[in-house]
Amino acid sequence: MNGKYTFSIIKPNAVRTGKTGPILSMMNEGGFEITAIKMVQMTLLQAETFYEVHKGKPFYDELVEFMTSGPVVVLILKHENAVEEFRRLIGATDPNKAEPGTIRKTFAVSVKMNAVHGSDSDENAVRESNFFFSDIERFR
Repeated sequence: MNGKYTFSIIKPNAVRTGKTGPILSMMNEGGFEITAIKMVQMTLLQAETFYEVHKGKPFYDELVEFMTSGPVVVLILKHENAVEEFRRLIGATDPNKAEPGTIRKTFAVSVKMNAVHGSDSDENAVRESNFFFSDIERFR
């Protein structure tokens, strides 16, 4: 996937409050091509496995509980320097510190309920994409 792809999740609060369409529009307007997309309801085991890197941190249990509280939309996005450019589009994890016009500034409720996840490295983009998508589900 090296540099041209990243992974994102539209989180349960954003899906639940009808923000999926506007968030997808911001992704498209930001120049990102959606190469894979689906809605899923994570099980407890899936969320624990996906967020295993955070196990033992104070927010881990709350994060797992939140991410299993409703359906999410998972996506693979294509763009030059995808990870870096997408992190710029979504803004800081804390919506109060996010730049105006970013997805999190526009749609996030709090640090925990920050509307979207975006991979923080090319390696994690590959790992996270592989967690949710098989080869047949990807368009190149």
